[in-house]
Order: sequence, then C-alpha cells, then structure tokens
Amino acid sequence: MWPFRKKNNNSMISDNLSSRLQSPRTAQISSLKTSGQISSLMDWSQNDMQTGRFKTMLYRFLTDNIPTVHSCIWTWVRLSASPGQFKVDETAAEKNKQAASSRLKLLSERLSYGASGNPQALTTFLSDLYYSLYRDGLFAGFLTVRKDATGIDQFISVDPIDVRLNDENGKRELILESANGETKLDRLDFYYIPLNVSQQRPLGRSILQAIPFVSAIEQQLVNDMRRAVHKSGYHRLHVKISPPNRNTGESDNAYIKRINEYFDSTVRMMKGLDVDDNPVTWDNVVIEHLGPNSPRSVSNSWFLNHRAMIEEICAGTNLAPFMLGYSYGATTTWSAFKFDLIMRQVRSIQSEVSQFLEWIGNIDLALAGINTRCRFEFDNTFTYQASDESVIKSKEIDNVLKLYQAGLIDQKIARSKAGVLV
Repeated sequence: MWPFRKKNNNSMISDNLSSRLQSPRTAQISSLKTSGQISSLMDWSQNDMQTGRFKTMLYRFLTDNIPTVHSCIWTWVRLSASPGQFKVDETAAEKNKQAASSRLKLLSERLSYGASGNPQALTTFLSDLYYSLYRDGLFAGFLTVRKDATGIDQFISVDPIDVRLNDENGKRELILESANGETKLDRLDFYYIPLNVSQQRPLGRSILQAIPFVSAIEQQLVNDMRRAVHKSGYHRLHVKISPPNRNTGESDNAYIKRINEYFDSTVRMMKGLDVDDNPVTWDNVVIEHLGPNSPRSVSNSWFLNHRAMIEEICAGTNLAPFMLGYSYGATTTWSAFKFDLIMRQVRSIQSEVSQFLEWIGNIDLALAGINTRCRFEFDNTFTYQASDESVIKSKEIDNVLKLYQAGLIDQKIARSKAGVLV
C-alpha cells in the first residue's frame, strides 16, 4: 500500500496502450506508464521535496499504519498533555485575581472549536497540539478575537504541511499556502511552535525523522514471520503404510483388493482415534510428524531480531521499550531512571507550550481590561511518586529550619523557601 496514491482517469491511457500490444515479446512494455501517469500515482511534486512536504506525508503514513510508530507518538502525546491550569500572578489585587481566574477558566473551556463547531476543552486542544508537534515537527495557527474585541474568540490551527519557508532574495519568511493563494505569516496573530528547531531546519523536526528506514526493516521482519508461519503451519501426522506381502497363488485383483482394505482400515482407525487414544498397528505402519525440526529456535531468532528493531525505533523516538508495553526484563530501578529521563524531556517541551498558552491568556486578560498577568503550569505528578516526594520535601524543610536556627538565613528568606516547598 502506497501512502500517496490517488484516483485518476489516466488509467484509460494504459488500457489503450495494452490493447495495441499483442505480441508476447512486448508483454513487459504494457506495464510501462507515461510520465503523466507516474506523477498522478504519487501525490507529490518537486516543490514537495524542497519544502519537506513529502517527509511529513511519510511520517503520517507511518503513524497511521505501523503499530510501534503509532504507539511512540501516542505515548509522547499522552505524557506531554498532562493536566494543567492557568494561574494568576500572586502580586495582583484580590479583585483582579478573582476576575482573572474566572476569565481564564472560561478560556480553557473554549480555546478552540472542532469540526462539528462545538467548543473543545483545553485537554483536547493540547492533545491535538502535541500530536501535530511530535508527528509533523510543527504546530501553528492564528489567534482570533471577538467582534467587539473584548476577548479571545479561538485559536485556529493550520495544517503544518501547508507552512513553508521562503528564503528567496536572501530573506527568510514563513508562507502559508492555501487554495486562495499564499499568505505571509509575518503577523502578530500567528504563532508557531517548532520541535527541535535548528538553523538548518527552522520549521522543526519530526520525532520520527530517524526511524523510517528501521520501520521498513521491522515491517519486513513481521511479514517474513507471517509467511514462515503460514508455510510451516501446524504439526501434522504423516502415516506411512507399507503394503503387505503377496500371498502365494494370489491373483492380482485379490491382492489389490486386500491391500486397499488394509489401507482403508488403517485410515479409519486413525480418524477414529480420540485425544487420549493410542494407535495399535503392525510394524509396517510408521507415524511421523510433519513440521519444522526446531520451531522454538526459529521463534527465538525472530523474536531477538524483531526486538532489536523495536529498540531501534524506541531509541529513534527517545523512548524506552517498556513505555510501549514491551517487557524485556528491565529492573524497577533502571525503568524508573529511564522514565525520569523521559519526563525531563517532556518538561522541556511543556515549557514552550506553557509560553504559548501564557501568550493567549495574557492577551485575553488585556482585552478584558484586567490589569494582571497569568502563567500556565502542567501537573506531572504521579500517585506512586507521592511517598518519595513527601520524604524529599520533608528533608528540604528540615534543612531550611537548620539554616535558620544556625543564623545563616533570616526569617524572611526561610519563609520564602518553606513556602515554595509546601
């Protein structure tokens, strides 16, 4: 299955060409197609290669059709899209705090709208944001305001595949391509978040950039295993019957009749055997198994090869196999350490998303005339970590008290440090 195939009417050309090719010598020529036909089979152009659209289309195809790749994207999205909320600046007046909190709560409930026109909550919006960010390497869109300019209306996301970088005339600028033409994105209402941005890739990099080749090998291994299992099938009994010796003076017809009856009686016996029955025959009947000589070694070899490919895919997406449900015997301590590394990466990406949400929240507060600012915080705590975190905080508070009792810090600094920990 090719990811970029689309329907076309040029197949009539191939049919007409085949009808004119009657000679067996030219049978292979009928499979050749014109350049127009080949171009229509693949929904890409030279511009797609230059702008990176072709890669994005490939990443989407891999995500939709390969379970391991889909699981990688799904895991990153769900880890990153943890619960979060807007928080008002603590230095603001109490009246402004209450007004800002109510305002930001309403904003979280209608930050975007779905295809049906219904408002989407912040959790759904964040899932879509991270899905686009990890799979395509870019999230972008426009922030709109209400007609009376009293607040934010919604954030309209754009397809990252339509955003390209134009560096003609020595000046870099973002362009949005649509059916209505091109739109320059050097404007205040446009915001974009690239993943792992660099000078060479200002539009970010997909987290799947390093794995297409490995994914192809992994899928080939799965297909080879399917074909091997289908060919070997289940173990079967092969009953070999040696015909009895011919009696002295026995005619040909009588001998044939006797050996056929012997053969039929043996077949009836084998068919009538129950699971716990044993066959009893003369020594001229041999029962053998048909199947692979060492199926376990074949399965183990395939498992190890497939495991290596799974680990390569996980490494390419900065995940560990146990995060995708694979159990390769990792110890609890080592798994916890790897999970902590992954969560550190998640927090670094969440910081960029937090800045984006704070940008939206502060604009909404300004339009409403509320003189304060906000911040957005993700909640990355887990229930099983509550006991360890409480012990760590208790020790940190004890250290603050010891510093205060020793006179190394004053009461104001001690209160400030303790307030952060509580």
